[in-house]
Amino acid sequence: MHIREYQQWLEEWDRTRTWDRVLASHTLLHAMEELGEISKLVQMLEGYRPIEPDDLELWRQELALELSDLQVMLFKLAYQCGIDMESAMAAGQRKADARFPDPATGPAERDAYWQRFRAYLARARLE
Repeated sequence: MHIREYQQWLEEWDRTRTWDRVLASHTLLHAMEELGEISKLVQMLEGYRPIEPDDLELWRQELALELSDLQVMLFKLAYQCGIDMESAMAAGQRKADARFPDPATGPAERDAYWQRFRAYLARARLE
């Protein structure tokens, strides 16, 4: 399925249930709720929160479902605002390529990120 086809399917699916008749701001609230659930699961997978039951694959599957739920809300918000996500995502690709045109700089960018992070930890006395 292509991005535009998915967005059209979602809008029609919502319309048949009259779920397209909600405020975009409420859709955004639902997206934020899903993002919170994703945050909790990522924290579990990284070890910040305990995992119970101790089954990483189970929690990865749960994360996949929550990511899908967030994606639904983002695509819904887009159609509510008259935005074609396929075009928006293509524009995002062009923006990323223009901002970071040389893949060879990736390791240096990553190293600079970790250096800034370590400096933050030292300043905040968290290390």
